[in-house]
Amino acid sequence: MTVPTYEPLNTLKSVAENIWIADGPIIKMDIKIGMIPFSTRMTVIKLNDGSIWVHSPIEATPNLLAEIDQLGPVKHLVSPNMIHYACIPQWQTYYPKATAWASPGVNKRAASQNIDVSFDQDLTDQAPFEWADDIEQLIFKGSSVIEEVVFFHKSSRTLILADLIENFEPKRTQSFWWRMIYKLAGIAHPDGKTPLDLRLTFTGNQEIARKSYHQILAWQPEKIILAHGRWYKENGVAELKRAFRWLEE
Repeated sequence: MTVPTYEPLNTLKSVAENIWIADGPIIKMDIKIGMIPFSTRMTVIKLNDGSIWVHSPIEATPNLLAEIDQLGPVKHLVSPNMIHYACIPQWQTYYPKATAWASPGVNKRAASQNIDVSFDQDLTDQAPFEWADDIEQLIFKGSSVIEEVVFFHKSSRTLILADLIENFEPKRTQSFWWRMIYKLAGIAHPDGKTPLDLRLTFTGNQEIARKSYHQILAWQPEKIILAHGRWYKENGVAELKRAFRWLEE
């Protein structure tokens, strides 16, 4: 296997009470120099009002939709950054009454790729009233290219990230090429962190980024869910300090 996935795919896996992940198939992203494969993962939270909040939706398969429908009504479809949105139109087909939440820049990005997606509300530094009791959030600032909205599920003390940390496991691929890429990009387990190309976009704005990082650190997460690679089931604060040491150096 060129890029490791995390079977079983397209099924809910419990993280803690009222929070699940679902691992998806490999997608390929065009980064101008070629198509780069990524494993995918979404996060599902059951809010206190009984509704379902979906972060970075993966492909909407019948089995996955059936499992989610058992949890409650889907009311929120969340794009955490401008490159995590492609499956939202598919989910809107199944849940037309759900609110689609836009990350900074995602509308412009979707238009540039001719993807027909309609967002209802913009995400900000403050959690909206719909989930403020359950989830905290902030926009991680400082990048000249992309701003990611990060989330913290209070009751399970789980931080939810998309691309600010990637953590691919070299031992799970037979490709020497991808093992080398992971290490060069700084996204190889057990030292996964912000990819090098994304880190470079913070040049000159490290102090702004450091403020966002310290706000996240103040949440004292126990677990950290990542969209790509192995996620952290424990020692969240220590992993956060390790992964973001590039901001403190």
